[in-house]
Amino acid sequence: MNHLACALLITVAGALGGIVNALLTDNGFVLPQLLKRIWCPGFISNILIGAFSAFASWSFYGSGAGVELAANTNENSVISLTFSALAGAFLVGVAGSRWLTNEVDKKLLRESVKEATKKKIGPEEADELIKESPRSILKTVDRAITY
Repeated sequence: MNHLACALLITVAGALGGIVNALLTDNGFVLPQLLKRIWCPGFISNILIGAFSAFASWSFYGSGAGVELAANTNENSVISLTFSALAGAFLVGVAGSRWLTNEVDKKLLRESVKEATKKKIGPEEADELIKESPRSILKTVDRAITY
């Protein structure tokens, strides 16, 4: 199989992993936005990070690691693409985009705690907050009454 076709299939599998991560998170398919000075990359970045993560992993450790792109020989190197390589690319896409989502969620939760210290939030409201996504928590805390 052509090495460019293999790279494209691996990249698409990683992008699909990024889409699955967007479906699994509480955020869903939100567009990139700036929320209280925190960059929330949205599902587009999940797809890009998933695709890049899968391609990088395949290039470093998979059958793509042995491909000579600029060899001075007339031979075309033959590489194989297995289902396990595609499944691995998909999984790496999910994991890579999940890492990005978790990092953004941590920043949102830190900002929520900082804002919550300035607000009047009762125990009942706090119990409801823990059921929401980090983005929703920050928005709810931001709307709460200030001391």
